[in-house]
Amino acid sequence: MKAFLDTSVLVPVFYGDHQHHAASLDLFTRFPKKEIGCGAHSLLEVYATLTRMPGKHRISSEQGMLFISDIRERLTVVALTADEYGDMLQTFTSLGIVGGTIYDALLAACARKAKAKALFTWNTRHYAQFGAEVLSILGTP
Repeated sequence: MKAFLDTSVLVPVFYGDHQHHAASLDLFTRFPKKEIGCGAHSLLEVYATLTRMPGKHRISSEQGMLFISDIRERLTVVALTADEYGDMLQTFTSLGIVGGTIYDALLAACARKAKAKALFTWNTRHYAQFGAEVLSILGTP
């Protein structure tokens, strides 16, 4: 897999007025499905974010599902098995990862599982603490 997108890249794809829209959309559409992916958890994060945005940016559950369908159509969705979840937790908790940052660690583990050559995020600071293997593929769109 050439590219793996985290949630911070996926959300701007659906908002034309977002500062990261153009770069995120370009990356979202650049590769064929077999060469680009996201974590299964990102489907939930994107849905939760889009349906709870403030003011005019909030969308309905139906529209949220249309956007999730777009993601599933364009990207390979990568999930961990129960054993891989356990291993991931062991690895990242040994690095001192606590709180909600573990969800970014989950996406990093999915990117590693997919053998992604690049993990794209707008939150590089979150991923910088996940070790050299993640740092070596980390980038912004």
